[in-house]
Amino acid sequence: MSGLDKNRKRNQTICFRMTPEERRELEARIIVSGMPKGKYFIQSLLYQEIRIAVGKYQSDRLRLEIRRLRERLEDINTENKELQETLVDCRALMKQIIKITGGDSGVRLMANDFRTVMQDDEK
Repeated sequence: MSGLDKNRKRNQTICFRMTPEERRELEARIIVSGMPKGKYFIQSLLYQEIRIAVGKYQSDRLRLEIRRLRERLEDINTENKELQETLVDCRALMKQIIKITGGDSGVRLMANDFRTVMQDDEK
């Protein structure tokens, strides 16, 4: 099987189970969209709005983890270009997590929280 996927751009397969009713509804949505199945799945799964509904205990734990991560990101000071890029990615991921959770994480963030400050000698 690996020989079949050698030169494909998308060589990963994802499977999941559905009830017959869910499959009929999904097939109807695909037909209405006018897109090929693969493109429909990618668009539906990657570009939809996500809301997480959790109880108070889980949201408190999430808030603590986001706060801990933010503090660790603020403490990082490096001149390593690759590490700075990783830091930018981490801050962007934190921004997405806060957006997904509705922004009610108990952490107050400013625009500067998601920017990497370049050292004067790197400009």
